[in-house]
Amino acid sequence: MSKIYAGIDLHKTQFTVCILRDGLYEKEGQYPTSNEGYKAFISDLQAMCMIPEDVELAIESTGNARHFKTIMEDAGFTVTVVNTLRFKVVNLSTRKTDKNDARTLADFLSKEMLPKSHLCSPMNEGIRRILKCRSLMVQDCVALKNQAHSIMLAYGKVTKPTQFQSKKNRSALLASLLKRDSTLKYSLETLFDTLDVIESQVKNMEKRLNEITRADRYVRLLMTIPGIGIVNACTISAYIDDISRFESAGHFSSFCGIVPWVQTSNESVHYGRITKRGPQELRTALVQCVVAMIRMSDKTQNTRLMKQYAALKENKSSGKAIIATARKLSTVIYVMLRDSVPFDITKLNVS
Repeated sequence: MSKIYAGIDLHKTQFTVCILRDGLYEKEGQYPTSNEGYKAFISDLQAMCMIPEDVELAIESTGNARHFKTIMEDAGFTVTVVNTLRFKVVNLSTRKTDKNDARTLADFLSKEMLPKSHLCSPMNEGIRRILKCRSLMVQDCVALKNQAHSIMLAYGKVTKPTQFQSKKNRSALLASLLKRDSTLKYSLETLFDTLDVIESQVKNMEKRLNEITRADRYVRLLMTIPGIGIVNACTISAYIDDISRFESAGHFSSFCGIVPWVQTSNESVHYGRITKRGPQELRTALVQCVVAMIRMSDKTQNTRLMKQYAALKENKSSGKAIIATARKLSTVIYVMLRDSVPFDITKLNVS
């Protein structure tokens, strides 16, 4: 029996299917994105083929792509998750419908022309979720502190950031308010109580990250780099997932989105800003690591990275020097994880 290729346009509530066999569109339809819909789709595919290995499915990378892929693979089918960034045919189509998108996926799948998207391990997916929740909570803390500064200023009191940094400092500030400031005190107490709860949750998340990555080789290697703590180490590790999927340090830097745009025409070569392709979280973590290394200059000033940063800063702005150093740091990280060696300023080859 001939091979079956199915393109699936997956959405939150339904998915549209186009099945291709021997160059002909044999079946098209829609199913609800539910257990009943999945079972009905699997049943229809099983009725059309002798063995599950005769079926290949293609879906775009969406929020529920992993769940759909798991269900279909458990049924024995092969599933390709498409890299939507590299597969522009669907997005740029003049007839953008679910049916046409499914047809396009099936057609390109049958010709083996679909760029695949990498799905990280379930463990790293869970770590990413924890990191995202932590990031949202940290943003909430910043917003609450800014509101507290605004309230104090409205009452003619100028505060410093350090006065809100810890629970002890916040309690001291409340104790310093006079009885006539009862309304002000109530507003701040409400904000500070919320801050206490959120900061406690943030600390619990960091503790949890430490626990689940205790035996993670990548995280432990990354934490040997001065300035990299548990949060940034987990972020970098979770978004790398497997360093062997990158062919070279340049490939990894490109994935991070910290390499410049390059446009060539005939003999002309133009370089632009960094591409910012790839995970924003990974790019941000690399920049934060460089900033941390700059701040702890007493420990890092003799490292090759910081010497290169100082040289770059003389000719470029501080921001550009940080980005360039982050790119060099990505090369260091690639070598460390590829060769399973800790950070060593005297032996690590970063050229």
